[in-house]
Amino acid sequence: MKITILGTGNAQVTECYNTCYVLSSEEGSLLVDGGGGSMILIRLKQAGIDVGSIHHIIVTHKHIDHVLGIIWMMRVICQNMNSGSYEGDAFIYAHKDLSEMLMTLAEMLLNKKEVKLIGKRVHLVPVEDGEKKTILGHEYTFFDIGSTKAKQYGYMLDLGDGRRLTCCGDEPYNEREEVYAKGSDWLLHEAFCLNGQADIFHPYEKHHSTVKDACELAEKLGVKNLLLYHTEDKNIKRRQELYRAEGEQYFHGNLWIPEDLDVIEL
Repeated sequence: MKITILGTGNAQVTECYNTCYVLSSEEGSLLVDGGGGSMILIRLKQAGIDVGSIHHIIVTHKHIDHVLGIIWMMRVICQNMNSGSYEGDAFIYAHKDLSEMLMTLAEMLLNKKEVKLIGKRVHLVPVEDGEKKTILGHEYTFFDIGSTKAKQYGYMLDLGDGRRLTCCGDEPYNEREEVYAKGSDWLLHEAFCLNGQADIFHPYEKHHSTVKDACELAEKLGVKNLLLYHTEDKNIKRRQELYRAEGEQYFHGNLWIPEDLDVIEL
């Protein structure tokens, strides 16, 4: 399996796209979040991923930098279904409140021909805390991250051969996530900024972590690979260099600070 990073930035970046990515294997592709707009379509094209190849989508929470791109995906998928260029059905996984919100937004923003496909070929699939779903041959366990802002679900992915990937969403780690994150082969975690620049970016006031925070956590949890995303973009040209210099002081596994459109083998 591989992960294609479509975006690495936080909500208000202008030098990269909002955080979202595609998980791909021989069985197919799954999109996680959609960023804040139609740029999701550009990023998919740049990555060489056809919208028609995506039949499964996970939406973590309702913030606009994650959900508006999903509305664009729903629109294009429905249009392609109506034109006969999208084969099969599409499945969108989210917690119940978010599933209902996506339906409401679709009814408000999409045309009637597109909306008619929701429930017929585009399926909004509500998931519960702790629920397991087999998607493209792999088991996903969804969990409530205990958000302090908007209800948000992360997930744990069984990669096979006893390996696990855990996504903690885009907020600081909560102890309730330990059962999923501890000992993970891959941990996807937000890092809003450098700890050394916390006085500039104020991550804690926005309920986010620093690079130091995320790396200390991964070290404590015994994680093998830590992938940082949802960052600021003021340091974009030196982000990898600066984040690695701070992070490697606290985490001794493999530290990944991807750029938009990077592809990483899991």
